[in-house]
Amino acid sequence: MQLPTAVEALSALAHASRLAVFRLLVRAGAEGMAAGDIAREIGALPNTLSTHLTILGHAGLVRSRREGRSIIYSADYDRMRDLLGFLVADCCAGRPEICGSLGELATDAGCCP
Repeated sequence: MQLPTAVEALSALAHASRLAVFRLLVRAGAEGMAAGDIAREIGALPNTLSTHLTILGHAGLVRSRREGRSIIYSADYDRMRDLLGFLVADCCAGRPEICGSLGELATDAGCCP
């Protein structure tokens, strides 16, 4: 991942509601969630949620697909992994004790089994 792409993704996540939406979609898994369900879950108005989803989509963090009359949103796990990798790529500087086991941390958090 290049710096401008990372900045765009981090900027998209630097808002409480967008971060809540992204975390909700990460928990929802590959099946994703309908926009209306997301709005109810986080307590957002539809037009506000639409803006948040657009920003997350432009950053590549969220994907959408149409199922009948619903639009289903899901987290883009590849982009999430790329962003996390970018953030920790240089953290240890050859000293793994500094970072500990980030893989174990993700597994303990229930995200990347």
